[in-house]
Amino acid sequence: MAAAPLTRGSGATAWAPEPVTADPYNAQTPWAALAEPVTPVEAFFVRDHFGIPDADPGRWRMRIGGAVAAPLDLGYAELCAMPYRELDVVLECAGNGRSLMRPRPTGLPWGQGAVGCAHFAGVPFRSVADRARIDAAAVEVVFCGADSGTVHGRRTAFERSLPLAAALHPDTLLATHMNGEPLAPEHGAPVRLVVPGRYAVADVKWLVGARAVTEPFTGPFQTEEYLYTASRGTPDGPVTTVRVKSLVTAPAPGSVLRCGAETLVRGWAWSGGGVAVHRVEVRVEGEGAGGAPSWEEARLEPALGPYGWQEWTHPWTAPLRPGRYRLLARATDEAGHTQPPRAPWNAHGYGCNPVASVEVVVE
Repeated sequence: MAAAPLTRGSGATAWAPEPVTADPYNAQTPWAALAEPVTPVEAFFVRDHFGIPDADPGRWRMRIGGAVAAPLDLGYAELCAMPYRELDVVLECAGNGRSLMRPRPTGLPWGQGAVGCAHFAGVPFRSVADRARIDAAAVEVVFCGADSGTVHGRRTAFERSLPLAAALHPDTLLATHMNGEPLAPEHGAPVRLVVPGRYAVADVKWLVGARAVTEPFTGPFQTEEYLYTASRGTPDGPVTTVRVKSLVTAPAPGSVLRCGAETLVRGWAWSGGGVAVHRVEVRVEGEGAGGAPSWEEARLEPALGPYGWQEWTHPWTAPLRPGRYRLLARATDEAGHTQPPRAPWNAHGYGCNPVASVEVVVE
């Protein structure tokens, strides 16, 4: 039976996202907000391709069609009355961190803030698809947003497809709430898709339609954009599952520490596809770090559910020698994937997941 989603994570502290572009509006999560277990909505990063469309829940309709036996036309109130699920999910833009790559790839100059962990509530798409009775010949579901614009000289809506198994996974949500509140316009109100474990390009915002198809979808955001393209110009494959990654949230970049001070280094680690992080290791580099620094295992906490990030901590005594020091962290997930020293370069800077690094000053 449906009930009101729980309120979590927003608290009383307000942070403003850090603008990256003004039109369309794109902004990243500020560093202070990244330290929160659940990223506040008002600080959560925003990715927008064409501008934010009008969003009136009272007029919202979603059509489910294509290769189905019983096409549906669903309203907001009807959707919200259906049984829902609640999940903590890390959302990460595929281009997060691309400004760390050299040479600098094309695309929005994201730092490390195009990521956040939110508490979503929504109806599994599978519940709606069961009513529409998808044809046995269907291979994908194409999800369509209300936003549209020009891509490579052609007018197009923002559309992305999912393999049928991913679309019908019980944790793929038609999300209506974020951190216990109805979705904000910049985060896809009134309804967005949330596909845990995949880069956020899969999480179509301002959702207005879904259609089952019997052939792979070839829209521009599927086959021309969001591809790993090496220097030779040949696509190596599409952006799909989130790569294993870590983030140092404390001490903050540029922090000044006293010589010999006891400091707790901490941060988050996550991976995609519902795979948990197995280990996080920390290393300190600098003139006073002593010899060849080795990796030391950090304390790793359980995840916030199967798709949330995991907190890690590591005590560190600042050296007695003043200077600049780099605190490094690398995560390894249960599938054996480890953050590389440098992320493999690609023309659009997708999937950037090098060893995390923060520089501090000891004096």
